[in-house]
Amino acid sequence: MFRGGAAAATGLAAVAALALTAVPDASAAPKREVSRGVRIPAFYDPPARLPRQNGALVRTEPLPLALTLSTVDGPLPGRATRLMYRSTDATGRPVAVTGAYLEPTRPWRGRGPRPLVAMGAGTMGQGDQCAPSLALENPLTLQAETVSVGYEDLAVYRLLDQGVAVVVTDYVGLGTTDRVHTYAERFDQGHALLDAVRAAFRLPGTSLTAGSRVGLYGYSQGGGATASAAELQRDYAPEIRLAGTYAGAPPADLAQVIKGIDGSALAGALGWSINGLVRNNPAIKPVLDANINAKGRAALADLSTMCVGDAIFGYAFARSEQWTTGGKSLSAVIAAHPAVKKVLARERLGSLRPSGPVRLTTGVLDDIVPHAQARRLAVNWCAKGAKVTYQPVELPNLGDKLLTNHFAPLLTDQTAAVSWLTARLNGKPAHSNCSALPDLP
Repeated sequence: MFRGGAAAATGLAAVAALALTAVPDASAAPKREVSRGVRIPAFYDPPARLPRQNGALVRTEPLPLALTLSTVDGPLPGRATRLMYRSTDATGRPVAVTGAYLEPTRPWRGRGPRPLVAMGAGTMGQGDQCAPSLALENPLTLQAETVSVGYEDLAVYRLLDQGVAVVVTDYVGLGTTDRVHTYAERFDQGHALLDAVRAAFRLPGTSLTAGSRVGLYGYSQGGGATASAAELQRDYAPEIRLAGTYAGAPPADLAQVIKGIDGSALAGALGWSINGLVRNNPAIKPVLDANINAKGRAALADLSTMCVGDAIFGYAFARSEQWTTGGKSLSAVIAAHPAVKKVLARERLGSLRPSGPVRLTTGVLDDIVPHAQARRLAVNWCAKGAKVTYQPVELPNLGDKLLTNHFAPLLTDQTAAVSWLTARLNGKPAHSNCSALPDLP
């Protein structure tokens, strides 16, 4: 599948350096961006030109982890490298994406060489200071202008503790200073995750080999990213063989998710969704221009630099009717305009069969990323012959629209999710429960 070793990686990097292609918008990228008081390192400024090959490394540097412990074997949980690599966005254009590779100190005690998991982080926000790679360095950013918590670090460290190497993507536009983060756009996310795998195998000096198994792990936005990557792998990255994919609470149908987050504690995600969709679909901009009022335009601009904490403090329980010219909800505006409905239909997951076995988790009372649309994704995949382990998480109601019914399954299911994925990386077969799905909530 892949060639391992420093010599091969160095050779690939040299070839990539000779084959460059232009990057749209990069010439206008600021050299030192300050986002809500946080100075974005120059590492995150994309160059004017990128390598031609998806997954090719643009630059790397050591990444200091905030939480480490020195031992005789080396730092626990491992050593991290900040990455910038090339990907292709939803419009077919080259794009620079950042992230991080983490080499565990602990040995892999399973079958075969050390495996790799590509991590798709859950919602962090849309400001560049919210990038998951920066959260590994600073798990808690608490300043006057911004609040960001690296809650996904827990899952990363749990995988490292098993001896599993991890590569984390920042997604398209999150961290990198040349464009807005496209948030839940499925092609951008799926491509960025698959190209992070390619980048990890090209990185010199790792313990990965051609025989290393590959898994995907993600919840919420990350669950949508891993689900998309599993669907797109066959055509976009056929050389990558997926041993297993964990897709927790995937936003499979953005039209339904927009309804779920409207008026919730995470209402700010409405702005991130709109900003991201407009970035890749300029044809819908006239519809928004005609239907978003001044207050809505100000909110969209404000949210484009916010992290989750900022959005909760600034826009919790906001209703989209406050942002539209006619007082209609965004869902009503979308329903009235075929151009926008067409874009959202293209974003819907479930039209393709995912590669390899998948574990799909959804909280039965999740009202932010609604349970019904996540369950429907499992139904669609099963109908296409996929090997799906569907796991509904039943918990007490922890508060309507408070984000708690969405966040709690992330924590309560994490041990089982890591165990399931580790078993796949160990070569153990997965057992589908598609036949039982009609009897499950």
